[in-house]
Amino acid sequence: MATADPRAPQAPLTLFGIDTLLSEEDLAIRDTVRRFVEDRIRPHIPDWFSDGTIPTRDLAKELGSLGVLGMHLDGYGCAGTTATAYGLACLELEAGDSGLRSLVSVQGSLAMFAIWKHGSEEQKAEWLPRMAAGEAIGCFGLTEPDFGSNPAGMRTRARREGGDWVLDGTKMWITNGSVADIAVVWAQTDDGIRGFVVPTDTPGFSAPEIKHKLSLRASVTSELVLDGVRLPADAVLPGVRGLSGPLSCLNEARFGIVFGALGAARDCLETAISYARDREIFDRPLASYQLTQAKLANMAMELGKGMLLAVQLGRLKDSGWLKPEQISLGKLNNVREAIAIARECRTILAANGITLEYPVLRHANNLESVLTYEGTSEVHQLVIGQALTGHAAFR
Repeated sequence: MATADPRAPQAPLTLFGIDTLLSEEDLAIRDTVRRFVEDRIRPHIPDWFSDGTIPTRDLAKELGSLGVLGMHLDGYGCAGTTATAYGLACLELEAGDSGLRSLVSVQGSLAMFAIWKHGSEEQKAEWLPRMAAGEAIGCFGLTEPDFGSNPAGMRTRARREGGDWVLDGTKMWITNGSVADIAVVWAQTDDGIRGFVVPTDTPGFSAPEIKHKLSLRASVTSELVLDGVRLPADAVLPGVRGLSGPLSCLNEARFGIVFGALGAARDCLETAISYARDREIFDRPLASYQLTQAKLANMAMELGKGMLLAVQLGRLKDSGWLKPEQISLGKLNNVREAIAIARECRTILAANGITLEYPVLRHANNLESVLTYEGTSEVHQLVIGQALTGHAAFR
């Protein structure tokens, strides 16, 4: 009696039928970004990570031509896609490397979104088309050396002097900072927290790069130093006062992370499955052992559940119903599960898992940063807790 052929191996997300939840346009955008990552990023990312460098300006122009910079915004050269399509693009970019997704996220969801949402028509017309094309690079100056989770305590100050604004202060952990052409900087004023559009060639502005990182090595991270930076009156973002401005931008970036972290997790899991099928242990494929299959099954379940959550949040955002606490749910769950998947995949690859020949420990190292930026896990737990109880427990 002939033995039936085993079922062909399935990709992890195929088990969940994820593609059936997505439109043809969303799938086409996802596949286009996936091909870009395969062709342009994967051959070089191990060396970029090892060397602690990335060709940001070249990539920005290529990403601009691809249409992913500010892709979820309307007008001014932006593609005006769905939020779900933007999330899928973030997933594919982070499957390449978190640093690549960070470049796109900071450009589109922080710097560009701040100008698009809160800027004047003149600011939008001047900067957004160039940023969408990747001809101008932006950064977002909110976090300070002593104020991360509590941005209301920022010490950067903007004061009026005649008809001008003068900014003094320091920002820290700023993606794209030392290569940026424009910085959106948030500062305390006599009228509360305000945002400013700061050309980086303005006298008194400097952005020393932060070196010796063990995470996000294929990403430019900098300090911003503002020493008497003088700006004209129209440099301020006129459409917002207070913390609601920067927080609205952070919610945009966090949404991209909800999808993006799953890209890193998927890449790790697919790598582990392929490795386990090829690796012989005691004259059998590693994939044929029950303990290995148990690990793979558990990781596939968490990846699929995270993807279902991400798609649902994308639908809510596209319909205008997405709330900040729901973004916190997605960021908390998906980054937490992604880093757990990356670590578990490393155990399947054993010693090979610590090399740059395979992506798993690179992803795990990157996810250590993703875990705490754009809101730490603890902050997101408190956001969710407040939604559940009606009591704020941040202090």
